[in-house]
Amino acid sequence: MELEAMSRYTSPVKLALFPHLTTVLLAASVFFTLWFFICKVTSPKCTLEFLISLVASLLMGFGVPFLLLWISMYI
Repeated sequence: MELEAMSRYTSPVKLALFPHLTTVLLAASVFFTLWFFICKVTSPKCTLEFLISLVASLLMGFGVPFLLLWISMYI
């Protein structure tokens, strides 16, 4: 297959959305991380702690790649 015949790859997420996605996802993950630490100090419920930490880690996991893409570190 020739290089000219191949179609160019385009990202499913627009480049202009990277800053907004980064800000929203990382802010939400910081909120859930703080909520996790507050719950850890004030109550001994393990199920609630697990769910909050799961949400925080998922949001952080999706936020950090968009941060890296925003600052032009292509991963």
